Amino acid sequence: MLFSNLTTMTLFFRMPIFLFIFLQLISISQCNAQPVFHLHQCMNHKGNYTANSTYHNNLNTLLSNLSSNTDIDYGFYNFSYGQESDRVNAIGLCRGDAKPDACRMCLSDSKVLLTQLCPNQKEAILWYDYCMLRYSNRSIFKTMEATPGFSKRTYNATDGDSFNEVLRNLLENLTSQASTGDSLRKFAVANASGPAFQTIFGLVQCTPDLSEKHCDECLLKTISEIPQCCNGSKGAKFFKPSCIIRYEIFPFYDPINAATTHASPPPLPQASTKGKIIVSGSVIAIAVTISAFVILVNLICCINLRMRSCRKQFEAENDDEIQSTKTLPLEFASIMVATNNFSDANKLGEGGFGPVYKGRLSYGQEVAVKRLSKNSLQGNTEFKNEVLLVAKLQHRNLVKLLGFCLERRERLLVYEFVPNKSLDFFIFDEDRREQLDWEKRYKIIIGIARGLLYLHQDSSVRIIHRDLKASNILLDAEMHPKISDFGMARLFEVDQSQANTSRVVGTYGYMAPEYVIHGQFSVKSDVFSFGVLVLEIVSGQKNSWVQRGENEGDLLTYTWQTWRKRTMSNIVDPTISGSSNEIMRCIHIALLCVQEKGDDRPTMASVALMLNSHSVTLPLPSKPAFSIDSTSLSVIQSNEPNIQSVNEASITEPFAR
Repeated sequence: MLFSNLTTMTLFFRMPIFLFIFLQLISISQCNAQPVFHLHQCMNHKGNYTANSTYHNNLNTLLSNLSSNTDIDYGFYNFSYGQESDRVNAIGLCRGDAKPDACRMCLSDSKVLLTQLCPNQKEAILWYDYCMLRYSNRSIFKTMEATPGFSKRTYNATDGDSFNEVLRNLLENLTSQASTGDSLRKFAVANASGPAFQTIFGLVQCTPDLSEKHCDECLLKTISEIPQCCNGSKGAKFFKPSCIIRYEIFPFYDPINAATTHASPPPLPQASTKGKIIVSGSVIAIAVTISAFVILVNLICCINLRMRSCRKQFEAENDDEIQSTKTLPLEFASIMVATNNFSDANKLGEGGFGPVYKGRLSYGQEVAVKRLSKNSLQGNTEFKNEVLLVAKLQHRNLVKLLGFCLERRERLLVYEFVPNKSLDFFIFDEDRREQLDWEKRYKIIIGIARGLLYLHQDSSVRIIHRDLKASNILLDAEMHPKISDFGMARLFEVDQSQANTSRVVGTYGYMAPEYVIHGQFSVKSDVFSFGVLVLEIVSGQKNSWVQRGENEGDLLTYTWQTWRKRTMSNIVDPTISGSSNEIMRCIHIALLCVQEKGDDRPTMASVALMLNSHSVTLPLPSKPAFSIDSTSLSVIQSNEPNIQSVNEASITEPFAR
């Protein structure tokens, strides 16, 4: 008997802890989750309004007050504003398990998105996972409306008939509970055991301004639609203006915030000696469990508060700096509309820090949106770098940053859209390289040089790019080059000539030897990268490998060999023709840029002069620093412990590839 009691206590002790951890994970995931947008409807047949009309101004005022109202914490907002035909009525309903902050955030996104999706309709409605927003010039309060609406289903259950029976009973029971709710909340959740050891989780909700009868009617009507649309489905969502239903075979709601339904407790045992022992053991087990539960709650709360505090401090420091720039801050909902909810059809590519999407802003301008990965600390650094540095730069050969978004955990950078993708898209492709004749290539070389000269000398600040490469040179409609991706860039003082880092970042083949080996970088590091890039443009070959007939090797080695043998024409891309003197001069300048010692390399001011004036005599180059592959780099790293990591991911390639 004692063993039995101890076993009972152990089970009582373990189960609530695991249950609590499980519930806590659901709660945390809801806090961090981005609201999922489902559908909107613009009621064109209900009338339109014109911009800046009385109705338009009333609508803006009403929606601003709705999402900013902090007095309401039960998730239901029903407001009116204006008079007679210009009166606007609005309802905002958050799912019953949504926290107040998450609710207001969802409604805030909804008001921006809905007014952009339906820019002049007097009546409109929108559904997210966690909230619904609708407005109209007619009365919509205390009225049951089942249209418009939509449903979404998942895959089918294996035992359809048994599953449907359990589901119907669950949803009908929840309907009875929700419809009898008060004027603040008509919401219910519960679960039931289904066939094949499955648990079915259900959620139903009405707008609480409905009467019991109307709530019941809306939910039962929706339940009756399940056989037609979702018969045997393991999960489905139904969204109506007056009610919602959802069921799944996994827990999708937050049971801590939700009004969960509990089964009736079993009757107490008859009074007896044996019964007293069992009850006493249970009381002890429950007491121990509650104590452990309280301790665990306090511990998790402390950890959460600590993590939130650190995260807020980190974000606040960045936000203060970023918000002080002149770059335009943009709302997340606006960018979501511009990119069609970050659809795959709008996706241009993906780099080391996240995907890039094509979009169109509300005033018609095409943009490229870089969405940085939420969990990347390196992404946070890149975001801060891009906003703080690029915002200060204005040059025709630098990509223009139009705006940014810093909401919740989202980090978005909005650039001008550059239609001709990047330089590597052309020069490394057997067919497309023919589109770049020597005249175009020479203009690209000149443009890159001008952009670097601006960064190093002519702008209000001195900037070292540190990741100049073919994929970071974008080409506009006229094939003018634009240097992009300043995530690795570093700001120098006016009189500063060099800096050191213990963390080497960049792309193999473009990095200067003093940077790779010793972590030293300067303007001469960018000059080295420029020299490599010029050789790639002239040859149409990647720096890691080049092959001409029986000769092959890395690009710097092969170019130096042709220089010494006076056979430099062998390195030139056979698809181009032009001034051989100009082409040979570019190869000569490139070899000066890739010399092993940084002091021997010219500045970008000298490079620009050499390119623009053929009367300038060029010095003889010394042996270049040969490109370093990953094998030799690992040896270097073993001898230089201060170098912690190298980013081989080649950073983001921000536009269409």
